[in-house]
Amino acid sequence: MTWETVVGLEVHVQLLTRSKMFCACSARFGDPPNTNVCPVCLGLPGALPVPNERAVRLAVRAAYALGCTVHGRSIFARKNYFYPDLPKGYQISQFDEPLATGGSLAFASAERGPVTVRIKRLHLEEDAGKSFHDRVPGMTAVDFNRSGVPLVEIVSEPDLRSPAEARAYLAALKQVLRYVEVSDCNMEEGSLRVDANLSIRPAGSAELRTRTEVKNMNSFSGVEHALTVERARQIAATERGERIEQRTMTFDAASGEVRPTRSKEEAQDYRYFPEPDIPPLVLGEAWLATERQALPELPAARRERFERDYGLGSAESAVVTATAAIGDYFESFAARLGKDAGKDAWNWVANDLLSLSEDGETIPISAGLAGEVVGLVKAGQLSRQAARRVLSEMVTTPKNSARETAGRLGLLQVSDSGAIDGWVRETLEAHPAEVARYRSGETKLIGFLVGQVMKRSGGKADPKAVNTALAAALKK
Repeated sequence: MTWETVVGLEVHVQLLTRSKMFCACSARFGDPPNTNVCPVCLGLPGALPVPNERAVRLAVRAAYALGCTVHGRSIFARKNYFYPDLPKGYQISQFDEPLATGGSLAFASAERGPVTVRIKRLHLEEDAGKSFHDRVPGMTAVDFNRSGVPLVEIVSEPDLRSPAEARAYLAALKQVLRYVEVSDCNMEEGSLRVDANLSIRPAGSAELRTRTEVKNMNSFSGVEHALTVERARQIAATERGERIEQRTMTFDAASGEVRPTRSKEEAQDYRYFPEPDIPPLVLGEAWLATERQALPELPAARRERFERDYGLGSAESAVVTATAAIGDYFESFAARLGKDAGKDAWNWVANDLLSLSEDGETIPISAGLAGEVVGLVKAGQLSRQAARRVLSEMVTTPKNSARETAGRLGLLQVSDSGAIDGWVRETLEAHPAEVARYRSGETKLIGFLVGQVMKRSGGKADPKAVNTALAAALKK
């Protein structure tokens, strides 16, 4: 039997705020354990939570970026469960009246082409603390610095059909969230975490079978790997006639194994009820309209515009819209190269400038300086190969102009006819046999002779001028 995979994702995204969701404690990552805590985020008696306005604003921005309907009234609720890193015994979240519902996200699936995943809901909540099982031998340590850090949870419908699609969806989601600057989505720091629900069914069936939830995946590749393992486990168990139990599974990145941890909770297990210390979150229509209108251009729209305005293909536009910063750089750089220079600008950015970036996102040379280098190449004063060396050098000396840097490195091309004629003459005298063969009809030797001239010039000679001078000399 052929099996179809059904995946839905719950993505927890930390919002870019200085303080926590319901108190003034710092939300900064990396501080010493248990230093950013107070009675509110520790849930001490008498402490009252106050929602973070910026967190609400960022959550609304994320919701609009994903095409959701943002509700003017939503309710915070207590999600009750007991775990060592949850000192209050409950998490403040949203349940039956979330901030936003009904969005979608489109991405390119390698297996199915363009795919649109429905976003079921987006709601605000606070994070729990973090348990460490490897810091103290035989014991578990807990850091409450994360307690109360603001999150949005983005819940998709089960519209994904493979582990690879789950990975592609996450990459598209991360790109949108970073474009609208609501999160850095740094998985290593816990700013983006994924819980994945997976089930299988006979191919062509529309039923939703028992699913398992896979947790503890700290990279997109880890998500794909964990889901691949869990899918194989479910198929093998089903074909042996075993029943799939609704369970929570944990992924061990070191062993590549997925293991059951506990039975999967349902909503009723959390005994949700409205948070009594926080009134309903009411957002005015005018405020929501302002937030919606303030959205920047999103990745899909920018790709489409780049293809239209700069004549790029879809794969090309994807490269220079990978982040908002790269897209801004590309536009600034293309403007310096002049009208109809989109393809040329893409070649420089994709092949030369991005390779200088340490993080693949930040180009360490201004568009203005890079434009100066291209200007020297177009003027025939710098070869394309030498331009790469100049660009690399300018990373460490950004205050020098392109001409100064090229001159200091001795890379400016020589177009002086006297110097070039001299190198041509020396080359012909040094290779009489090749010259005779060329003159007898082996014209392909022109490449060899051009190379020898360039070698004598130390790579400085203008190749066009060399070709012209060499052709004229060989006719004599």
